[in-house]
This record gives sequence, structure tokens and C-alpha cells, in this order.
Amino acid sequence: MPGTDPAQAAAVVLGELPDLPHLAELPGRGPGADLTGRTAALLVDLPVETTPRGWRLADRPGRDQRRAAGMLTADLDALAEAAEGYGGPLKIQVCGPWTLAATLELTRSSEPALADPGAVADLGDSLAEGVAAHVAAVRELVPGATILLQVDEPALPGVLAGSIPTASGLRRLPAVDTTTAAEGLRQILAAAQAPAVVHCCAPNVPFRCITAAGPAAVAFDLSLIRRADLDAVGEAAEAGLGIFAGAVPTAARRAGQAPANGGPEGEAAVRAAAEAVIGLWRRIGLRMAHLPGQVVVTPACGLAGMTGSEARAALARCRQAARWIPELMEEVSG
Repeated sequence: MPGTDPAQAAAVVLGELPDLPHLAELPGRGPGADLTGRTAALLVDLPVETTPRGWRLADRPGRDQRRAAGMLTADLDALAEAAEGYGGPLKIQVCGPWTLAATLELTRSSEPALADPGAVADLGDSLAEGVAAHVAAVRELVPGATILLQVDEPALPGVLAGSIPTASGLRRLPAVDTTTAAEGLRQILAAAQAPAVVHCCAPNVPFRCITAAGPAAVAFDLSLIRRADLDAVGEAAEAGLGIFAGAVPTAARRAGQAPANGGPEGEAAVRAAAEAVIGLWRRIGLRMAHLPGQVVVTPACGLAGMTGSEARAALARCRQAARWIPELMEEVSG
């Protein structure tokens, strides 16, 4: 989400998404609120610190890690206040093990942790323990909620393709085997003891690897799905995975584009999102009757690059598009 106020973000999320709210992330606050730093603060017995390039493993805990942990605590406090008395699904997000390994540097080297199999294994163990504690903490703060864990893996396609650069940028790290990648993901999902969705908003989503890890759902940017991906998407859906379809664009508006809320242009955006989801379902050849119960309409990716009003409108359009889908399905079948 955009902005720097956890209480405001929590209020917007609970207001616009009353059926599936989430713990807001506010990367605009700087290091420690970013994807890598926020999750690195959850690591157990693996200290981290910032560098001019990002985050790295450290010899001892320091102020960078304390800052990240403090911001997460503030976010959780804001969520607990906004969600008091709430009962229903509640989504929280963490950086996945492979993206963490690709973006976190080794202690005495500027190389990604991904370059060291031992460091990757230690990261996986530490993250699993940290995620388990995080899920348990959120359950205590919002006792009526059913926790849904989102594992963000934007770097996973690069990890599998062997396209993650070394520190010099002159070489690429070796590709990780699909089975190994799935096992690493599975370790985190199992530790959470909660339903999980693996989210990848990059091109070339590795659906088969994600499905093998055993999540409850897979999330992706619908605009990046190619014809070659359709079989894998269909296999995931047939295997019973929920589909979090990123059908609402998240690029910030420019002058002259559709208004943030209401009006015929806003309705057109809602209809376009709903039709995109229906179109995907038709292309993968699954029974239309299963769509409403298996698909969640989401933003294409994060909303941090938007203004506050644009982010609120994007969330509202997700909710409205989901409500329009059954009606538009009848139009299609008619």
C-alpha cells in the first residue's frame, strides 16, 4: 500500500476488503518496510543489516534489524485495532525463501545468499521458524481470524531459469532444480500451519513448481499470462488450487485516464477486470460453474506506486469485479 501510516492503511484495507482483508505493507517508509527487509526481520538466529545495495546477513543484530522489527510491530498493532472483533480470513505476506536468497547478500561477500547452498539451507530453516512464530503472533492479535499466508516469490522464475546475476553482474548463478525449489517452498508452507498462497507477479510463473509445493492457491498478474501458460494454469486449477487472478491494473493513473472512483469509465474498468477473469477460465477449458468459488480477483501486483485514492479505488474494483462475474457469466452463456 502507499503511504507511511499503518493505522490509515489498515482502515482502508478493512473498509474496502471486508471479506478478505490483509496486513498492509508500507514500503514507502524505507529500509525495513521493503519486501526483503520486512521478512528478514522475522529470521531466527540470522541477523541482517543494510548495505548501499540492499540487505545482507550480519554477524550480530543491529539497529537496521530493530527498525524493521519495530515497523512490523507497528503494523500489527494497527491491524489488531482495526480488526477488533473481526472473524474471517485474514491474509499476511512474507517474502519467499528463493526470493529472499536471491536478494539477501552473504555476510562477508556481496554475492547473493543463493550462491551458497549452505546459506540457502540455513535461510530456509530460519525463515520456517520465523514464519511459524509470525503466524502464531497474528492469531493471538486477531483471535477470530483464519490466517492465510501469502508467500511472495517474484524472483522464483529467475532462480529456476538461472538468470539471477552475481555481484559483478558478469555471470549468472546456476539454475535451481525445480524439485529443490518446490521442496524449499514446501518447508515454509508446512511451518506456517495455515492455508497458503504463493504469489508471483513476474513473467513466466512456474505454475508446476508452485503446485508441487502444495499451497492452497497461486496468485499472479493476469496480464502476463501467455498462451503457453494456459495448460499449467489449468492443471493447477484442476488440482484444486485457488486462483488469485491479478486482473485489476496497478500502474498509477496519468492525467486524462479513468477517474479513481465511479462514473461510466470506472464501471468499464470493473467490467474489464471481470471479463478478463472469465476469459482466462474459458481459455483453460474448465467448468464455468466452478469459477466463482475458486477464483479471487486481486490487483495485478502491489499498490505502493499509486496514490492513496488510486489504491483505494483498485481495491474497490477488485471487490466490484468479483460481484459482477456471476452476472457476466450469465451473459456469456446466454
